[in-house]
This record gives sequence, structure tokens and C-alpha cells, in this order.
Amino acid sequence: MQQQITPCLWFDGQAETAARFYVSVFRQGQILATTYYPDGMPQAGTVLTVEFELNGQVFTALNGGPEFQFSPAVSFAIRCDTQEEVDHYWDSLTEAGQEHPCGWLVDMFGVSWQVVPQALMDMLSSGDKAGTERAVAAMMTMKKLDIAALQRAYQGA
Repeated sequence: MQQQITPCLWFDGQAETAARFYVSVFRQGQILATTYYPDGMPQAGTVLTVEFELNGQVFTALNGGPEFQFSPAVSFAIRCDTQEEVDHYWDSLTEAGQEHPCGWLVDMFGVSWQVVPQALMDMLSSGDKAGTERAVAAMMTMKKLDIAALQRAYQGA
């Protein structure tokens, strides 16, 4: 079944570079299709769009020009099962990017991501109010999230 909703990321000439970078970061990433500006346009023959897939999620990268910039108002959350996954995505996506608090980062293209351990989501939905408060307080002190430290805080250790 074809994905009905596909995020479209607007780039200023970096669509192909960005798509190739993202598929190199995600273990199940692939370029699906590339389109080019048609003859008769000033950009004729250059990349218009790149459709790519990251762990089952399809995206379109569009070379739309300088009119629009990315904002943290839209981000992509990556749920991670292990600290190794957190480290992999964090280290890869912050290369030439910026680290932000609470598991947020902005990559080299200006796209915002959240690298979130599933364990934290489980803590937040556990119903243990005191444990959740301790885990959130610990998270607020971190940039890259540390599962073991979050678990210690949650458990009150």
C-alpha cells in the first residue's frame, strides 16, 4: 500500500545531497526516485525532487529555492530501543549540526530531529507520577538522552 501522507522537505539546491545523507544514516534507507526540472525552465536538467525512504517512512526532498527555511516547529522523532541506536542517530545527525536540550537536534541542513529512547516514552506513560517527574527532570538536564541515567532517575536511585 502506498503511503498516503508524505513529508516534503524544501531545500535550496541540497535535496539530493540531503537525501543521500539521510539514507546513509538510517539502516533501512534508500533512494526511490529522482526527478529533474524540465527543459524550458532556468533550472532545466537539475534535480527537482528526490523521493527517499527511511525505515519505512517515505519523504520527498524538493529543490524549491531560497524562499523557505526549516524551523523547529516541525521535527522528526526517531524512537530508539537501545543506547547504541540513540548514539548512532545522535552522532550522525549532529555531525556539522547543532545539539539542543532534551534529545532535540538540528542537522547540517537545518532539519530538526528528536532522538527519543522508547524507554523514556514507557516511563512517561507508566502512571508512576513521581517516577515520571524524576525522569523528566533528568531529561531536562541532557542534550543527548542517556537511557541508563533516565532509568536511574525514574527509579529514584
